[in-house]
Amino acid sequence: MPADLDEREGQDSPMTISPDAADTAQPSGPAPLAYPFEQPPGLAQCPMYAHLRATEPVARVLMPSGDQAFLLTRYEDVRTALSDPRFSRAATLEPGAPRLAAAPQNFKSLLNMDPPEHTRVRKLVSREFTARRVAALRPRIQEHTDALLEAMAKQEPPVDLVPALAFQLPVTVICELLGVPFEDRDEFAAWSRVFLATTAVSKEEMLAAQLALRTYLANLVAAKREQPGDDLLSALVSIHDEDGDRLQEEELIFLGISLLVAGHETTVNQIANSVVALLTHPEQLQQLRRQPELINAAVEELLRLHPPGNEALLRITLEDVELSGVTIPRGSAVLPSLSSANRDVRQYDHPDTVDFDRPSNPHFAFSHGTHYCIGSGLARAELQIAIGSLIARFPTLRLAVAEEELRRPEGMLVHGIASLPVTW
Repeated sequence: MPADLDEREGQDSPMTISPDAADTAQPSGPAPLAYPFEQPPGLAQCPMYAHLRATEPVARVLMPSGDQAFLLTRYEDVRTALSDPRFSRAATLEPGAPRLAAAPQNFKSLLNMDPPEHTRVRKLVSREFTARRVAALRPRIQEHTDALLEAMAKQEPPVDLVPALAFQLPVTVICELLGVPFEDRDEFAAWSRVFLATTAVSKEEMLAAQLALRTYLANLVAAKREQPGDDLLSALVSIHDEDGDRLQEEELIFLGISLLVAGHETTVNQIANSVVALLTHPEQLQQLRRQPELINAAVEELLRLHPPGNEALLRITLEDVELSGVTIPRGSAVLPSLSSANRDVRQYDHPDTVDFDRPSNPHFAFSHGTHYCIGSGLARAELQIAIGSLIARFPTLRLAVAEEELRRPEGMLVHGIASLPVTW
């Protein structure tokens, strides 16, 4: 985690682009920055984000696909892009639309719908993620966590915390919730990682993973239709079969993909990120040990500082939009940086400091607006239970390697720690 940055206001560099040229030519001006930026070791944030927040908050970048986008790095601009209907997710499916990765994801899911379609589909699953439903799941999450920690304690340290806890817990929970066979976890997790890649794998591998996930969920839907269970996927199959107008077959399959992938990948990475942040900040770790009632605030602060993804999903502008003195033309791709917004000095005092006593923490780790993460309550419960139980069960827990040796997977939409050796 980086030291405090004294981020000062810089001189903005307004860049106005003719809307007439938006659909036919690339913007003029300085060459776009190559994206994604090179990441420093450990959990440190790339210093380019702080530089852009201060000097060029709406910056042109060249994405791995070869298309250009406007990268937003300030809190208020990101908030606007996440909540303003002029920034569309559905438009990313249009033929010829800019895209982030080399391989297109040309299927309709909850993640790339706009209202009213998004509202219709989201309503069908939202009841499974209410505060009451999550509260009812907490004892089961605690039970799984205790079993994993007990198994970990029986091993000879060092132990890799990623397979021991960070991966197993979210996968177990989402498998039980959706009704996905736990024995398939390694297979669908491998497809999920490719599914969320930007440059880590080839275009052919991305398309193959998309097809594999679609086939897997289609087969699972068929199995639930023959032998339904007490799970979310069976309930969604029933909704489709009773009234296809409420949920179409392809929507059902890709909703299952969205819930399965997002339901474990983000939490896997966030558990690892949070543990590294605590183990490299012993003062805050000891504060949490002394005051375990701070676990909820600690989880929020660690989500703010080290969210499981740098950027939100790509948006397309439906009309000209001005942000921070820059006119973004209609039809432009926009990348709102969640991690950068979470460190904006205009929103947070001492934004790079770990502070479990912040009076307000409206971070964007789970996005904002229409596409606010439907499973955020479940993810919070898993994080609170996993982290709180881990530091209580292992009072001398520490890294088994230097922070600089921790490796982040590169070329991914989500980011965490590939391997996390710990000892005690």
